[in-house]
Amino acid sequence: MSSVAPEDPAAAARGISRRTQSEIYRAGISGTRPAVPVDPSALERAARKASSAEAFAYIAGGAGSERTVAANRAAFERWQVWPRPLRDVSSRDLSIEFLGTRRATPLLLAPLGVMELVNADADLAVARAAASVGVPYTLSNQASYPMEAVADAAPAGSRLFQLYWSSSDELNASLLRRAEASGCEAIVVTLDTHLLGWRTRDLDLAYLPFTRGLGIAQYTSDPVFQQLVRERTRGASAGGATAAANTEDTTPPRAAEPNPPVKLTPKAVAAGVRIARKGSAITGSKSLRENLRSPLPRAAVETFLEVFSTPALTWDDLAKAREWTKLPIILKGIVHPDDATRALDAGADAIWVSNHGGRQIDQSVPTLAALPEIERRVGGRMPIVFDSGVRGGADVAIALALGATAVAIGRPYAYGLAIAGENGVREVVRNILAELDITMGLAGATSIEELDRGVLREE
Repeated sequence: MSSVAPEDPAAAARGISRRTQSEIYRAGISGTRPAVPVDPSALERAARKASSAEAFAYIAGGAGSERTVAANRAAFERWQVWPRPLRDVSSRDLSIEFLGTRRATPLLLAPLGVMELVNADADLAVARAAASVGVPYTLSNQASYPMEAVADAAPAGSRLFQLYWSSSDELNASLLRRAEASGCEAIVVTLDTHLLGWRTRDLDLAYLPFTRGLGIAQYTSDPVFQQLVRERTRGASAGGATAAANTEDTTPPRAAEPNPPVKLTPKAVAAGVRIARKGSAITGSKSLRENLRSPLPRAAVETFLEVFSTPALTWDDLAKAREWTKLPIILKGIVHPDDATRALDAGADAIWVSNHGGRQIDQSVPTLAALPEIERRVGGRMPIVFDSGVRGGADVAIALALGATAVAIGRPYAYGLAIAGENGVREVVRNILAELDITMGLAGATSIEELDRGVLREE
């Protein structure tokens, strides 16, 4: 775990940037280098080497030809930070007010699903790392561990819960009740995945982790979902029995669209074994043999794929969330300024400006390009969280200057997890905060509130 070198108390007083530099350079005297590359491009390359092809494609990939991923990054190139020397910036404050609480930094960890693809501890490691640096962690609906296990792993950590609005309102309500009971501070309703994006890297590899039973731990641990799975298996059995009994029924059967059969290969067998192992939450048994014999693990995957999201979701439906939880509600996936205004009128507690990191629409509007107008519409009346394209502390400073209340990172911490587990996540977050601290000070600002359009020059 990173800590301030006790031999350098002066560094501790000069902020996280000086502490981080001091820590890295002191360790370097003994030949120790950082656990993860500090440079964002090198970080991504190292994560690619540390991950399977399928895992890296899932985390790094975007929609279509990935023009939105590139546009998110290019949007930052339009803005330059003015250096402002000869100002007393010896004391700098990174704290912000967010959802009624003073937070130590303006950084959040965005929800990322299926982190078991790169590290077995997955969300547990991320939660512990986030808690150690005082950054709130938005736990994904597609997590690899149930939210209660994550709470136990980092009881002192600040957590939000991301909801993918499923086609079952009973399941949605159950998930939000659990989030509230497990200590989450807010609900982040992700709005932009009512249809799964055209993700070319995953399609080329023919790989979707959920079909292997990965990333559905929030569901398989949920009593409502478990009941849906049991009803599915009972329905299948009853359907077969009814068909056998009605041999004289002359009513023409309704046209069906059966799924194509899965070709039996070693990979298919391995997937089946993995699904059985993951099925213990549904079967109640830790015996692989029993889980392989049970129809429940496979039915859990099929049920998830059926209820995951609904393209019928509308603004009117969002009012139901107020009935399901008392927690603040943040609407994630807002890019159009009119939708930001609509969210304000609908009584949302905050909005999250995001195009899902470029994973949903190819050639989408980059989020940073939309942020200034969104800030003009709703700034000061509700908090604005920002993500998509953020790779370093200077990016965070630019987003804050353009109107974001808080900034979330996604892929960088996943890369850190892939390379060095919990410590990798911690170092990535630390490095981003250190660069933000330096950028703010060199721009002549001593607090986040002083980061505004005046610190930027537009090309």
